[in-house]
Amino acid sequence: MLKKNKLTERKIIDIIVNLQDKMKNNPLPFGDDVAAIRIGRGQLAVMKCDMLVAKTDIPKGMNPWQTSRKAVVSVISDLAAKGVQPMGILISLGMPGKISENYVRQIGGGINAAAREYATHVIGGDTNESTDLTIDVSAFGICKERELIRRDTAKVGDIVMVTGAFGLPALGLKIIKKNMEISKKLKEKAIKAVFMPKARLSEGLTLAKNHLINSSIDSSDGLAWSLYELSKSSNVGFQINKIPIHREVREFAMENNLDPIELAFYGGEEYELVITQKPALYEKSKKKIRTLIPIGHVTENSGKIILKFKNKYRDIEPRGYEHHSNNI
Repeated sequence: MLKKNKLTERKIIDIIVNLQDKMKNNPLPFGDDVAAIRIGRGQLAVMKCDMLVAKTDIPKGMNPWQTSRKAVVSVISDLAAKGVQPMGILISLGMPGKISENYVRQIGGGINAAAREYATHVIGGDTNESTDLTIDVSAFGICKERELIRRDTAKVGDIVMVTGAFGLPALGLKIIKKNMEISKKLKEKAIKAVFMPKARLSEGLTLAKNHLINSSIDSSDGLAWSLYELSKSSNVGFQINKIPIHREVREFAMENNLDPIELAFYGGEEYELVITQKPALYEKSKKKIRTLIPIGHVTENSGKIILKFKNKYRDIEPRGYEHHSNNI
């Protein structure tokens, strides 16, 4: 008897999206980091929602305050990729029946801390009882349509850059799951990267307002998957010439027979921005955002992501973090 193929997160999304009547003149297609509606005078209302479920999204040792903060940060990161300042946040909470007041206070405190960290407020929401902690965050903002950064506008010849080094969260998750032997300093740094992520909002806003980039995407599902999403949206390919891995993670990987490419490209839980821009704008961008790392360039080979490493070529696979899948 043939087994039925398990539905992945992206397959489920495809089914649901294809059953929807499409809105005319939608400024952004389904599948971008956010949704948007034209509200007149060249402006867009930009919206994003994201759901965190304890069983699948919370690693061992993460407390309720960190959990609720991270739920908000993940949504802020998607707005950062568009260059949009969040104006307000709505929260829907599903909580188990038997919880303490302290638990609720931690959840509420983490939500507020994240909102204030990115100069916005929680303005409403809903609560209900559920079998597992569920935090659904919706955020919205307004921007000029000409300043919105898209996924489908990468150009052949663009530089590919990221807003910071990768690998710490991937290493942190390995430490949590496998209790690896590692120096105290690096262990604390890697686990903090998982428990206390940072959204690159100021960087996204700066790049958008100064018209410094052609395209952008949030990397929370992993660098490799983000590159493939950009590739699909813009009908281009990428040649990557530099692995943007954190120095200490690279050293640890080499000493412990871990693949630095695996940690940098496929780990997920990163909140860097992956961007493309005209080469002529690089120096100006670097002066404004010192953490930018050029890693390659856009090619005309649509759907093809190639890593050139030590004068050898290696295909980057289209995989990363995905719900309803064990492929992490």
